[in-house]
Amino acid sequence: MPAGQPQGMTKGAGGVWSMTTEPLEPSGHLYWFNLDGQAIADPVNPVIKLRQRTSASIVEIPGSAPALWDLKDVPHGAVVTEWRKSAVLGRTERLLLYLPPGYEKTSARYPVLYLLHGQGDLPDSWTNAGRANLILDNLIAEGRAKQMIVVMPAGHAVPFAEVPGVSARNNGLFTQYLVQEVIPMIERTYRVATGARNRALAGFSMGGELTIYAGFRHPELFSALGVFSAGIRDEFTAQFQPLLANPSGLRAKPGGLWMSAGDMDTALPRAKAFASLLARQRIPAEFKIYKGLHNWARWRLSLTDFAPQLFRARQPKR
Repeated sequence: MPAGQPQGMTKGAGGVWSMTTEPLEPSGHLYWFNLDGQAIADPVNPVIKLRQRTSASIVEIPGSAPALWDLKDVPHGAVVTEWRKSAVLGRTERLLLYLPPGYEKTSARYPVLYLLHGQGDLPDSWTNAGRANLILDNLIAEGRAKQMIVVMPAGHAVPFAEVPGVSARNNGLFTQYLVQEVIPMIERTYRVATGARNRALAGFSMGGELTIYAGFRHPELFSALGVFSAGIRDEFTAQFQPLLANPSGLRAKPGGLWMSAGDMDTALPRAKAFASLLARQRIPAEFKIYKGLHNWARWRLSLTDFAPQLFRARQPKR
C-alpha cells in the first residue's frame, strides 16, 4: 500500500498477526494498531509518542551511519520542565526547555530558539518524537550550531477539544501567551541573551502556522523564522493579508525566513502558494523540499538544517 496509508495484517501460524512494510528511511516512524476503530499503541513497545488524544508507538530505523538525531558519545544538554500559571490562558501550563551542555557550569548568556509543535501534539513532542535535544547535542558537538537554549511551549492555547474551526482564536491567543508571558518568563529565569538577534521562532505543521502568525506580527522580536510543513489553513489567509498591506518591515525583519516540506507532504501545495505570495511581495525566503511525507522524519531533517543557520554574525542566506 502507499506510504502513510493503513495496512492490513494477516494471521499466521500460532495465531500471530503480522505485516511487512515497504522499506523505511532511516529515522523515527510512528505506528499504531486500529482495533475495532480504536487507535492503540503497541503494548509491547515501550517507546510511546504521546498526543492530545490517543498515542502511537515509535520505531527507529537505523542508517548505515549514526544520524544527528541518534544518541552519540558527546556532551549532552538537559531537558527541563517548567509549570507556570498563565493569566493569558487561564490555566497552569507546562513548557520544556533544552539547556545546552555546560549551561550550569558557566555564566554565559545564550540565544533562544522558541520551537513549536503541531496539531494534537504536546510541549514534549519535539524531544519525545523529534529528538530535538539530541540533534542540538550533536550539532553543537560538531561545531555546526551555536550553543542555544530551546524553549518548547504548549501550542494549543485554545484547548485541543475546541480547535476545529478556531484557528484564528488559537493563533491570536498563542501569540499573546508567547509575547506577554513565555518570552519574559524565560528572560527573567534563565541566562538568556536578549534582543531580536538572539531570538528565533520555528515550528512544524500547526506550529508553522503559529510561527508565521506570531513572527510576522512581531518581526521586531525575532532574527529568523523556521516554517516546517506549515499547516496554513484557508481561514489563515484572511488573518495574514493585513500584514501584506505594508510589507516593508517584513522585508527587513525577520533576518531569515526558512521554509521546508516533503515532496509528498499534505502541506506542500499551501506552502508553495505561501512562498509565491512572499515572492510577489519581495519578502525573502528560502524553501527546501525533502523527499517524503508530512511526518517526523521531515521535521527532524528541518531542524537539523535550520538550527546551524541561527545566531551567526552573518544572517541566513536570502
